[in-house]
Amino acid sequence: MKHNIPITLLVLFLCVLPAAAAIQEVTVSGSVSEFSRANNTLTILNPAQYGCTYQANGTPVCSYTPLVITTLTGSVPDESAFSVFSPGDPIVATSLGGIGGHWIAIAKLYGTAPDKTVTNIVGDPSKVKESLAGDYSIKLSPRPDCNACSGTICTAAAANVSILDGKTLRSSGDLTPNGMSTYSGRNDGSSITVTFVKGQASSVSCSEREIMMTGPQPVSVYIVDVVPPIGSGGQAVQTPSATPSGTPPEVTMPADTRPAPTKSAMLPLAPIGAVALVAVLGLSRRV
Repeated sequence: MKHNIPITLLVLFLCVLPAAAAIQEVTVSGSVSEFSRANNTLTILNPAQYGCTYQANGTPVCSYTPLVITTLTGSVPDESAFSVFSPGDPIVATSLGGIGGHWIAIAKLYGTAPDKTVTNIVGDPSKVKESLAGDYSIKLSPRPDCNACSGTICTAAAANVSILDGKTLRSSGDLTPNGMSTYSGRNDGSSITVTFVKGQASSVSCSEREIMMTGPQPVSVYIVDVVPPIGSGGQAVQTPSATPSGTPPEVTMPADTRPAPTKSAMLPLAPIGAVALVAVLGLSRRV
């Protein structure tokens, strides 16, 4: 006799699964060849694609492998990129939906291999694998506007931005679009400025039930400018401060230094829930 599993039980399995990202991200390195303000594009010369291979013990070995093409073009995340980057600058860039086409993050490299770090980012810093110069780091958490959601993403009403100097938290606070946070409290001439231009956040936290759906992952746009310490490796070049899309930023001073709590999207649970669902369906077919 067949054991029929109630539809309500199947729905329960689906309701515990969160939204899952489905669009490929590709990271490349190279140097700026040229850009076109008219077409809103930046071209990378001699691109090499980032990838990892896994050894028998499971340890990944990651590197950039040169591509057969000599140039790669994509649209920029924000037009401020044209004042941040110049032809010849060594950069890394990440595109969404395949190689090239649309850059969601562009970062300027500083120093010499194997100790290259990043001084400037236009786009989403979470898509940049290299560390910031000067031992700075940032933690970013976009806040969704739950009245402006579609599928897996919502418009970000604000973003919590934390700046760390080594392991020490120096500032933390919410920035509204075009809001800026700066830290320059060291005596080595270094500083870091983060501007939140605009963004997206996961729709998971806006739902009473974490419903399974696939769709685009949230992507935000920030402008990060790091002035490296005096005497550090590489050739430091002061980059003119960029403003998003030509709009003067609203300066926001963080009110306290406590990191705001963030809610995990729990993406790793999606495959587990899917396996459980298959098991239930299999059981319903047994005699």
